[in-house]
Amino acid sequence: MQAGAGQSSTLDPHQLMKMSQQELDDLFKASPAGPIPDGEAKGTAIIAPGTVFSPEIAEFISLFGWKGKTFDGRHGVLSNRILPFGLNAIIAEVYKDNSWLDGQECIVLDYSKTSLVAHWIRDEIRLIGPGFYLGKVYWSQSRLIDFCLEFPAGS
Repeated sequence: MQAGAGQSSTLDPHQLMKMSQQELDDLFKASPAGPIPDGEAKGTAIIAPGTVFSPEIAEFISLFGWKGKTFDGRHGVLSNRILPFGLNAIIAEVYKDNSWLDGQECIVLDYSKTSLVAHWIRDEIRLIGPGFYLGKVYWSQSRLIDFCLEFPAGS
């Protein structure tokens, strides 16, 4: 397993889906917060990590639900791209704070003040490679799933 943004850029969503939950948590803990991103990122949900079901679930979610996130780093906000045609909806505040997983700095995607639909959701992301972030999703303070965000090279 590779850890940290500076060590290697060989990780991709398929490799993350093959990892166990513990390996994903260890990778997150070993990675820096990185800069608050800017621009459009392709998202991949990581559900049932380390099982044969994870890639199929991720593909289904991508086709019919969540496509990714579009960040406005300068203003500290983002919108999620949802539905088959990529509608920008479900806004979050973006800022750095301590992670609920390990108490270290992360980038928080906070829906509590910006969304009626997702006001109980908090995402946390850390940089695991160039333009590549690993995220954790919390419902209140209960962990739900992981996800990753891929920004185009050079953005």
